Amino acid sequence: MKKTGLLLLLTVAATLAVAQQAVTPVTPDADGIVHTYVNVPFVRFQTPTAADIYCAGFLTKERIPNANYVNGGLETPTSTKFEIGELVYLAGSGYQTGQLYSVVRQIRDVNEYEIYPGQRKILAAAGQPYGEIGRVRVVDTRSHSAIAQVEFSCDPINPGDVVLPFVEKPPVSFHVPGRFDRFAPANGKLTGRVVLGKDFDGVLGTGMKLYMNMGSNQGVKVGDYFRVVRSYTATLKDPVDSLSFKAQTSEDTQKVPPTFEANRFTRTKGPNIHVADLPRRAVGEVVVLNVTPTASSAMVVFALEDVYAGDTVELDEQQ
Repeated sequence: MKKTGLLLLLTVAATLAVAQQAVTPVTPDADGIVHTYVNVPFVRFQTPTAADIYCAGFLTKERIPNANYVNGGLETPTSTKFEIGELVYLAGSGYQTGQLYSVVRQIRDVNEYEIYPGQRKILAAAGQPYGEIGRVRVVDTRSHSAIAQVEFSCDPINPGDVVLPFVEKPPVSFHVPGRFDRFAPANGKLTGRVVLGKDFDGVLGTGMKLYMNMGSNQGVKVGDYFRVVRSYTATLKDPVDSLSFKAQTSEDTQKVPPTFEANRFTRTKGPNIHVADLPRRAVGEVVVLNVTPTASSAMVVFALEDVYAGDTVELDEQQ
């Protein structure tokens, strides 16, 4: 009985504390923002690991030489997928015993489906997608095919995968937790687009990888943070999500229901909710892991809601 009474007392106290916080007068800052956990939440950034950095993949318009490639393994032909610890054979030339080599794969989307309008054209301008598959170390070069052992794999290595000299990548520094402004206006910095998700995913969350159509040609570098933003106008252009704007949104008792309109100058009998007037919202943050001249690979370090292929990204120098 005493425990029940104590639990009830604590519950009432917590409720009163929340209620008091809700009615406590607050003063906006110089920008006119009242910082609350709703509009400026406190978030924790996920730091990319070595696996995140070396398995992210990349887009490039540069030609990747394919003269050196995996042409089999110890268990060929009964096994065609090779992982950590297994021996693989490498075709080509220039291999050195004891040296590390990266294994990459030119990839394509077998579904051939546009996640957002114009995706094929935007992706073609950004570059060809490549998957980073793993890393091998050469242990013998006496045969026509060099022999290597798989030291690290993101995915199973297949015959035909391309072999390149290994290049060490810089780590991404830890980011301390901080506040994230969900409704920050455009800052005038570099903007681009999420053109593709790793493994051709269209919906992305924290820890997942994506590719943006900005690279070193635009000054992007490893460790840069970009804010993912989305306008309601973009939702209006989506063939599926836009259907919600056309659905019944009013309460049956409303005598004059509101109407969602794409055109700010449209007038109806009821309240006109112009989609362009709704605030732009930030949905998450990404950090750049790898950069090519025309594109960059990034990881979602946190997401308040799903990140979509096609979303806008904006350089966040405060991060």
